[in-house]
Amino acid sequence: MIVLVRRCMKSRAVDTDADRRGSASWRGRLVFRRSTLSWQHGAVAEPGGAAVTAGGGEPVRLASVDGLMLDSRLHRPRAGSAGDRFGSVVLVHGIDTDMDEGGMYRRLAERLATVGFGVLRFSFRGHGASDGTQRGMTIAGEMLDLDAAVSRARAEFSGPLTVLASSFGAVSALESLRYLRPDRLVLWNPILDVRRTFIEPELPWGRENFGPERWEAAMRDGALMIDDSFELGRTALTEMSRYHPSGAFAASTMPALVVHGELDTYVSYEIARDAARARASDAPTEFHTVAGSDHGFDSREREDEAITVTVEWLSRHDDDVSLSPAQAG
Repeated sequence: MIVLVRRCMKSRAVDTDADRRGSASWRGRLVFRRSTLSWQHGAVAEPGGAAVTAGGGEPVRLASVDGLMLDSRLHRPRAGSAGDRFGSVVLVHGIDTDMDEGGMYRRLAERLATVGFGVLRFSFRGHGASDGTQRGMTIAGEMLDLDAAVSRARAEFSGPLTVLASSFGAVSALESLRYLRPDRLVLWNPILDVRRTFIEPELPWGRENFGPERWEAAMRDGALMIDDSFELGRTALTEMSRYHPSGAFAASTMPALVVHGELDTYVSYEIARDAARARASDAPTEFHTVAGSDHGFDSREREDEAITVTVEWLSRHDDDVSLSPAQAG
């Protein structure tokens, strides 16, 4: 059964150009009921102990499965919060950003820690302050990085584990579900069809960055620039046809929340909505529309909406999951 709920909301005064593009909005929601250095696999704490910056978390260096060092932050549950009952959340960023996601992941992590979640956020290889190069980044490499991040989160925090992935991060996250086996899944503006996003792009951002001429030049020159900010290598481009994240999502059964901008010109809103609808009846799925929003939630108000919906959903679902085999021992 599909239940559609639309709620009116009044917009506040906004300052940015992105905000001005959509001052009035509605929200639609589809609810589907049916280290001291320590070189262990997982992580290395910064020499001299963990320094905590306001809102920034505890700096921790992760060693990926192949030895590359990944910049990361731990956010521990606040004293007096629900703590172990809520478990942990691993935040997985998109293709041309890092563990901050423009500040949105920092704010999300602090909100989650305040209500009782442990949070780990990290930068993939070739992103942020992590080892590796942009051109050397691959989906397979990101899957190794995510494996290390999840292992670290499970070592740090007990209780159920959630993977939250944004945009391109959903590809490595979904392709890893069969062995990472998280208890809950959250997807923000997820890329679920690699072919229709990158190989035969259907939306304006994809056509601009991944049109036939761009592919031809990348095969010749070894890389292409995404939005003049990230150099995506030929190896990553040629491996894209191997991955089918929508199939992995459909085959999964853990509770899932999908949050997507209604007017996304980068990643298909319709593909995400239809994938959420298509999950099996034993896979609880909620789809939340951020009305009027482009990719990445294009105003502070819309970012805050995505954060609030996510924190509330995770808090509601703390008793809806059983311990994974790894947690049950």
